[in-house]
Amino acid sequence: MPSLLAADFGSLAEACRHAIEAGGDALHIDIMDAHFVPNLSMGPDVVKMARRTVSAELHVHLMMTRPDLYLKRFIEAGADTLLIHIESDCDVRVALQEIRALGARPGITLKPDTAAEAVFPVLEFVDDVLVMSVHPGYGGQRFMETMMPKMRSLYDYGQTHHLNYDVSVDGGIDLATAPIAAANGANLFVAGTSLFGAPDMKTAISAMRDGACRVHPETIDFTRKGV
Repeated sequence: MPSLLAADFGSLAEACRHAIEAGGDALHIDIMDAHFVPNLSMGPDVVKMARRTVSAELHVHLMMTRPDLYLKRFIEAGADTLLIHIESDCDVRVALQEIRALGARPGITLKPDTAAEAVFPVLEFVDDVLVMSVHPGYGGQRFMETMMPKMRSLYDYGQTHHLNYDVSVDGGIDLATAPIAAANGANLFVAGTSLFGAPDMKTAISAMRDGACRVHPETIDFTRKGV
């Protein structure tokens, strides 16, 4: 799924349309509060704009110290999936339950320095677990392949405990790294710079999707694929 953070902020509506027309399964929207991460990005009005512009799923990632104070606003703005961080300063379990009660898919995210085990206690409450393969806050960073054992453990935990959640990956995803993530359990792929910076986004999305889908270890059942 294309990440709007890498788009031209002077023409975001056009970027939303272009990403979906090029074959993106969803739009990923990063919300940063300049406190939880050292950057300030978008707010609920951008989510509203995206909701008016496209009918595709909106995958909204709250990189915020207190995401619990904004859940309703982002869901009312149009978020279909709302992801919060395990490291955020709130009762994460309660926040995830509130997201579901408000009608959205709850998701949990963890930073590169956070162990997979930190999210195990809340995985029964989520539909999506997002592994950051870069340090959150800025686009264009290099993919951290050292995050792949963590991703594999999150995939394996879901299989062992019969939990039905997607495993997403965000950070440095391109034609070379998407298959690596797929081989370790990812079935949703967030890509920003590599898609919005491509000469032809449609070709780039198709190639990335094909590369990820060719990776089919016996242990991985792709019930959903998203680029």
